[in-house]
Amino acid sequence: MSVEKRVEATAKNIEGKIQEVVGEITGNPQEKAEGQAKQAEAQVGHTVENIKDELKKSLD
Repeated sequence: MSVEKRVEATAKNIEGKIQEVVGEITGNPQEKAEGQAKQAEAQVGHTVENIKDELKKSLD
């Protein structure tokens, strides 16, 4: 498990949530969509790390 990768994904998720809320408050749909995209990227990062962890466990 790469702790650094998980921290990066978590930071991107938080950044995306903030950006989405700002887009909602300001009525900027592009900002909101970009925030949602960052959250999706973060989820992919977490999923990749989870898969790596499971593969590593199965090999041990």
